[in-house]
Amino acid sequence: MGAQWKAKHKQDAANAKGRIFTKLAKEIAVAARNGADPDMNSKLRSAIETAKKASMPKDTLERAIKKGAGLLDGPANYETVVYEGFAPHQVPVIVECLTDNKNRSAQSIRQLFRKGQLATSGAVSWDFKHLGQIEAEATSSDADIELAAIEAGAQDFETSDDSEENEVVFLTEATDLDMVAKALPEFGYNVLTAKLVYRANNPVSLNDEQRAEVEAFLDAIDADDDVQNVYVGLAG
Repeated sequence: MGAQWKAKHKQDAANAKGRIFTKLAKEIAVAARNGADPDMNSKLRSAIETAKKASMPKDTLERAIKKGAGLLDGPANYETVVYEGFAPHQVPVIVECLTDNKNRSAQSIRQLFRKGQLATSGAVSWDFKHLGQIEAEATSSDADIELAAIEAGAQDFETSDDSEENEVVFLTEATDLDMVAKALPEFGYNVLTAKLVYRANNPVSLNDEQRAEVEAFLDAIDADDDVQNVYVGLAG
């Protein structure tokens, strides 16, 4: 869900899994407002793939689709609100909220940023790239990453340091995300997730003590019910 600082810490707590499902259900519901058929709705199709990768129960997934399409209890009235600011040690942060109460979200975010600095719109995002990110896996041993990236229209790709993993991340222009995701299967790659993300141009490097302080700050933000994605300019 955008929490890339957690890459080295596998989430195994049940409550963490529950928070992930809640966030995914909201994302699915919002996407389903434009139609409940994933074949005709690329945003919904991507959200469903992400939910399946996270092992969301089928009934939870289907309920989220129906809620978003207005088939249960009326349509989902969620709005996207973006906040920008700095974590401790001037680490830039972009927070995306998906909320049915903007006043509640604003109050929560102000409280959460007490140990950092909440900034105005544009104060941080200028130093991030807004781009498409596709996680995919090779369906055959002879799949050519570079050829797939070029032919599908991706701008770049990244591979895992883990030799046992066959997952690849393809990066695209924001406007090309759906086009590239649809093209990759032709070149031997099964798309796992496809979403728009923010990536920092100049991530900040910290020592272990400073990093632990920033991670605690980010974990508190990510745990808020209204927070959907957190993007941070923190060097790996």
